[in-house]
Amino acid sequence: MNHLETVNSKIVDDQKLERELNRARLIGKTIVFTNGCFDILHRGHVEYLAQASDYGDILVLGLNSDNSVRRLKGPSRPINDEQSRATIMASLKYVDFIYIFDEETPYSLINRVQPDVLIKGGDYKIEDIVGYDIVTAKGGRVLTIPFVDGFSTTGLIEKMK
Repeated sequence: MNHLETVNSKIVDDQKLERELNRARLIGKTIVFTNGCFDILHRGHVEYLAQASDYGDILVLGLNSDNSVRRLKGPSRPINDEQSRATIMASLKYVDFIYIFDEETPYSLINRVQPDVLIKGGDYKIEDIVGYDIVTAKGGRVLTIPFVDGFSTTGLIEKMK
């Protein structure tokens, strides 16, 4: 498999996600889940995802679809389309699977993934993180990772203007 095929193989549908996670669980792997828009990849994203991957063996990234980003961020977003964002995120060695979801929150995706660890950015209160109830009910952990100061997609867009 060449590098581009490897990158593209990380972008999964329902069936492949379920198959790969079942395989990982059978051999005792710890599954970590996080999500976001990841519109313009920057240092803050890279550090956040690298740290998130340290909490387990498999990092699943729920990526907001273009429609979902528009609903959350407004009509001028996303800057990069979902397939481009997914490909860029899949190129990161510590991201194992990317699943594009269309809802405003990843609640149903978290319910399907059933992660051992759920991670969000430091601007969230742990109990308010979408999926907290799902993960804690099965004895999993919900964690936050602090943001890298000075790095945000909105800040980058403003700076470019």
